[in-house]
Amino acid sequence: MDKAIFLDRDGVINEVKTKRVKFVNKPEQFYFLEGVKEAVRLLTEAGYKLFVVTNQGGVGLGYLSHEHLQTIHDYMVAELETAGGRIYEVSCCIHKPQEGCACRKPEPGMIMELSDRYHLDLSASYMIGDREPDIESGRKAGCKTILIADESSPLYQADYVFASLLEASHFLVSR
Repeated sequence: MDKAIFLDRDGVINEVKTKRVKFVNKPEQFYFLEGVKEAVRLLTEAGYKLFVVTNQGGVGLGYLSHEHLQTIHDYMVAELETAGGRIYEVSCCIHKPQEGCACRKPEPGMIMELSDRYHLDLSASYMIGDREPDIESGRKAGCKTILIADESSPLYQADYVFASLLEASHFLVSR
């Protein structure tokens, strides 16, 4: 069984709710956070299988189409591959936020489905996110958890806390 890293998208890989962008509804609104491309390359080289697990309720709410979301994810994956990283799959919950589905974080549905499909060892895997639902989803799935946050943020019972995905990747590669 393989070890994996499950990455939240907004706030871990790309900017969200900044001066440049409020929501990502098209590829030209997708801005990588500093160091993300290097981090994904390092984690890929260290032998982790990387997956993106993201709530994208904007589709269910009608703010963007599933096709537009796929275009955004295709752009993200291609840019990360150009930098030497590999994302095995992007899994997204496109349901409305209050729809009560099993896939929307904090539920572990996306992680569990990917684990079954790719034969992953969840006890040797990490969920990396910037919000409580990410951390809770990882815990429910049996993963270790990493919160991307600054020192003033709530810690949400994460196993580890780092200021950026790049810092987290250096920690994981050194283990």
